[in-house]
Amino acid sequence: MIVATEQKNNGLKENHSNAPNRLMLSVDKLSITTVTGVQLVDELSYELRQGQTLAIVGESGSGKSIASLALLGLLPDSLMVAGKVQLACPTEMTTLPIDNDKARNAALRSVRGWRVGMIFQEPMTALNPLHTVAKQIAESLRLSGVPKKQWRDKSIALLEDVNITDPADKLKRYPHEISGGQRQRVMIAMALAQQPDILIADEPTTALDVTLQHEILELLERLKRQHNMAMVLISHDLNLVRRYSDEVIVMRQGQTIEQGDTASVFEYPKAEYTRTLIKQDFGQALNLIDNNENKQASVLKVNHLRVQFPIEKSLFGGTKCWFDAIKDVDMMLQKGQALGVVGESGSGKTTIALTLSQLLSTQARVSGQILVNDQDISALSKKALRQFRSQIQMVFQDPFASINPRMTVLQIVEEGLLVQGVDKVTRQQAVMDSLATVHLPAEFAQRYPHELSGGQRQRVALARALIMKPSLLILDEPTSALDSTTQVTVVSLLREIQEKQRISYVFISHDLKVVRALCQHVVVLKDGMCVESGRTEDIFNKPQHPYAKQLLQASIS
Repeated sequence: MIVATEQKNNGLKENHSNAPNRLMLSVDKLSITTVTGVQLVDELSYELRQGQTLAIVGESGSGKSIASLALLGLLPDSLMVAGKVQLACPTEMTTLPIDNDKARNAALRSVRGWRVGMIFQEPMTALNPLHTVAKQIAESLRLSGVPKKQWRDKSIALLEDVNITDPADKLKRYPHEISGGQRQRVMIAMALAQQPDILIADEPTTALDVTLQHEILELLERLKRQHNMAMVLISHDLNLVRRYSDEVIVMRQGQTIEQGDTASVFEYPKAEYTRTLIKQDFGQALNLIDNNENKQASVLKVNHLRVQFPIEKSLFGGTKCWFDAIKDVDMMLQKGQALGVVGESGSGKTTIALTLSQLLSTQARVSGQILVNDQDISALSKKALRQFRSQIQMVFQDPFASINPRMTVLQIVEEGLLVQGVDKVTRQQAVMDSLATVHLPAEFAQRYPHELSGGQRQRVALARALIMKPSLLILDEPTSALDSTTQVTVVSLLREIQEKQRISYVFISHDLKVVRALCQHVVVLKDGMCVESGRTEDIFNKPQHPYAKQLLQASIS
């Protein structure tokens, strides 16, 4: 059993030691095995010292996240955990009970959050959709002993620390009412509320644009130094790992492929797999631009698009005040080409995607014109829109949240055809063809989402959209949650589909390397406005607007 060594005083922890480079965490031969004997993590060992950042990188399924979840006893009981984990206490290192023991949860309760904090990868599933931001941060503050009368002030201070604008307003909102990047920052604020000695950051910048990625990691670095913390950074972004970590562990299929000082590993990688990760190559966008492109058929035309959301109700239930999410945006996309939409979190990228696919809340106020294949979609009746919708399909950012976990891959992919009344034999053959298009084996049709990796789930989401044979495919951050090697294969797949089927893409992403590798044109958004647009190479080589220059500079730094 662990004896709780921390003391609480108005939410502040007593600093037991100011010794530099003090050993904070020791992991010795940590192994995780399934009941069927599959080795998920094989004898992972490392030491973490005060003020140090240790990065763990590797492809999806390499064991990065579960190795960290095991430290806090957050894995299901069906997984067998072995090895030795020691955590620094005031006078000595104390062993944590990580094996499946009835007393484990009680023993680790004094460690979770207080001694070791964790920022989870997907904030939309980690945050409670039924509670406001204020209530969820207050829970962390309550656990750390902060008096109730201080909760609001401390919550606002935490949100300011993680660069959330108008924090008082965000406290009143629910998770679905804020952007993906803002949700991620709320998760970071909750983790920091208890002032942990060790912070485990599991892909903390997944949903953020390039400028905010650097801002958040610089913030974590500053807080780490300020509070004498240590940090474990789990990431698939090698540029960030190279810049913000002291040591790195490269994992693949549960094995430690390479381990050592970050600068040395990047400068002189010993393993071929490490070299592959470092030399990430997305390839080049298809050269589909014609000198007579103005004569080509336009799949999409957007004129003076404006989207407003209600933010304040009047006394009698009407809307008193509106927020301009999109302000007078124009776009055009030719057949078979890809339009990249880039900008910081909260700039309006996803709002545009939802508007184009007619999936916005009924409370939103939309004006302007959206033409898809010369059809004004806002003029369509509900019945006509239902028939027309097959021409516009969308692939969402988080494939696990956007597909039904109770349905097989076959049921997920065929759902659109089922709604249209297509017969069973035709549907099943179309599913097989669609799975082949996204390079998934036919036997995957009988699997469930939890049996697939992140990259495989994204391919299923893509197959579900392609089976409808759309002329316009909207992709909202389709690679953001994927590791670097999977990102390369998904981008290559999208380029292959674009070339063979001449489908037009609206591609929303904060990863500018991916945008450059896939899109012929780019639109740069800031605060709901288009600040620059044009051919991809023109904007990447000679950006005109100061914000576009800042965005591109951050992507290569």
